[in-house]
Amino acid sequence: MVSNRKPNKLKIPSAAAKSLKVTIAKIVAISDAEFSQFLEQHQFRSLKRKELLIQQGEICHFTAFVVKGALRYFYEVDGDEHTGQFFFENGWYNDYDSFLSGQPSHQNVEALEKTDLLLLGKKHLEALYDQNPRFERFGRLMAERAYLGVRNRTESLTNQSPEERYLQLVKDRPKVIERIPQHYIASYLGIQPQSLSRTRKQILENP
Repeated sequence: MVSNRKPNKLKIPSAAAKSLKVTIAKIVAISDAEFSQFLEQHQFRSLKRKELLIQQGEICHFTAFVVKGALRYFYEVDGDEHTGQFFFENGWYNDYDSFLSGQPSHQNVEALEKTDLLLLGKKHLEALYDQNPRFERFGRLMAERAYLGVRNRTESLTNQSPEERYLQLVKDRPKVIERIPQHYIASYLGIQPQSLSRTRKQILENP
């Protein structure tokens, strides 16, 4: 089904615009005029803690830039939640499978904290691609990053032990360790919370 939840048509705060501009500048160079053109296609939305951005069965028709807060996406399998990824400030979320195909998403996306987002609809993004090759290059680079993220995640689950996955997470993504509840981290690592507790204990005892 298509989501009935519509982004709040709120004025985009200047701090949110600045965060987006700084983050884009790290990926592709665009002028102030081009950024204004890009920004005006976005809508601002705030989520309360535990509020869903997307529910399984809805179509993902936008990309989301995280201005503040934290998101996680998860799948429900036989009543159990399996966490796929976390997203923090200055990161982007998109379910590419649903976004590109127009088919219902298998993901649930929830806010783990009060979260502010800038949403860019698919039709607006495609119009930007047509108007300026810089925007199309930005989209390509973001898609490449997303692909590499999925590949690295798959390789981690396939080739690393739970302890190795946890140590890699501590090294590469300290925000997850600092801000995400332990049972969600365990789900992300593909282990039970009790196993994560034992792993953390072993690491502390044998640094």
